[in-house]
Amino acid sequence: MVKLIVGKKGTGKTKKLIYLANEAVENSNGDVVVIEKGAKLTYDVTHKARLIDTEQYSITGYDAFFGFLSGLCAGNYDVTDVLVDSTFKIGGTNFDEFADFIEKINTLSAKTDTQFTFLVSADEKDLPQSLSAVAEKI
Repeated sequence: MVKLIVGKKGTGKTKKLIYLANEAVENSNGDVVVIEKGAKLTYDVTHKARLIDTEQYSITGYDAFFGFLSGLCAGNYDVTDVLVDSTFKIGGTNFDEFADFIEKINTLSAKTDTQFTFLVSADEKDLPQSLSAVAEKI
């Protein structure tokens, strides 16, 4: 399952992600991974979650990001939840590329039984129509 948390900058998306990550750790029988650009969530997310800074791995663009997420799932079958902060800072703001990326992630999610949550700094009406089913407005 894929979920998008959508809202403009300053609407509380990151606080919601922190809450969801900590809740997932409590309820999961596997591993929870939180991905961000820059190390700003270190003290907010519980140490039981795996925190990954994409800058350490030079991830830019949606193709590289998809490969990274696929490898993450392939390397650890126990990953149950992946939460991503600053999605557009990692992959870019091209909405068509983002829609294709989410389609691929949806397939990956079904194959690996992993829940993916992405924070998207945009207005919901600006996103492609194909994403409205998975978007949750903040």
